[in-house]
Amino acid sequence: MAATTSSGDDPPELKTPAQLIPPLPDDVALNCLARVSRCHHPNLSLVSKTFRSLPKSPLLYATRSFAGATENILYVAIRIPPETGARWFTLLRRASTKNSHLLVPIPSCPSPSLVGSAYAVVGSEIYVIGGSVKDVPSSSVWVLDCKFHTWRRVSNMRVGREFAAAGAIDGKIYVIGGCVVDNWARSINWAEMFDVKSQTWEAVASPGVEVREKWMHASAVMEGKVYAMADRNGVVYEPKEGGKWGVPEKRLDLGWRGRACVIEDILYCYDYLGKIRGYDPKERVWRELRGVESLPKFLCGATMANRGGKLAVLWEGKAGSGGSRRMEIWCAEIEVERRGEAEIWGKIRWSDTVSTVPNDSAIVNCLAATV
Repeated sequence: MAATTSSGDDPPELKTPAQLIPPLPDDVALNCLARVSRCHHPNLSLVSKTFRSLPKSPLLYATRSFAGATENILYVAIRIPPETGARWFTLLRRASTKNSHLLVPIPSCPSPSLVGSAYAVVGSEIYVIGGSVKDVPSSSVWVLDCKFHTWRRVSNMRVGREFAAAGAIDGKIYVIGGCVVDNWARSINWAEMFDVKSQTWEAVASPGVEVREKWMHASAVMEGKVYAMADRNGVVYEPKEGGKWGVPEKRLDLGWRGRACVIEDILYCYDYLGKIRGYDPKERVWRELRGVESLPKFLCGATMANRGGKLAVLWEGKAGSGGSRRMEIWCAEIEVERRGEAEIWGKIRWSDTVSTVPNDSAIVNCLAATV
């Protein structure tokens, strides 16, 4: 039979999908690529058309988790004038640049004017909770998916809040304060809990009015308890056994205002002298972090995060003069360890300028998520 030529009406020729890494099976190739550091994903997407969509693939991140190849990535919110809200950045390591670590912008929250939000991290997601818009407390909750740098809204809180405390324990986010408690309806919502699995809010029975305050200036989770610090000491909530409220001991409060983090049940912050200290809740004592004397005194404009068991510290510096004056954002990563029973030491792994922003900018917060 003579050969025939195809016409425009013939069905298109079926193409076999390209392999990720010929001649490896795709499951083996994916297992290899899952171990590539997140900081190299932008370069990975430039290798070929096949790789272009790989960094946005849920299968890649599922494989990273299964293979134990996840990383703790730092995210930073910075208020840059004239905006009242915060822009968002992630910290990447770039071997080919002068500064080995850089803050790279990512999509910011779709509600950019929120001020005084609370923050909580659950796995690979950062929750931005409440805040005020033109001095009106909001009940909105936004979630940053750190795998794909996308935002979504979840169910609103029962009341609007600003400058609340928040902490995540066992897949539940507890939010405390940030609202007026001048009537019964509001007082039963002074604290509430968001169940990440069911995506629902419910009220948490709160303590007497004598320990309720509107604004919380800091929060932390230690030993399965949420510490909410206010101007008059604050409260401690332990969700286990039906929920238990208490008052933190006075020595715990060094005036830390959202700039603390917890590593191996030690609370790190900086005191009024600008020194980093660690609080041991079992021994109920503060100790100075030694070995980091080369760092500046953190009198203001600094914040901290637990980045994979290491202490990440960000602070503000100044560059230039007059009309050309700019703000530098610095970051240091510190390994911390206990030595004996009376000392904690830090070893600075690296310290670098990670961004330069307009003058009068301010660091809002920094958090680490697992991706």
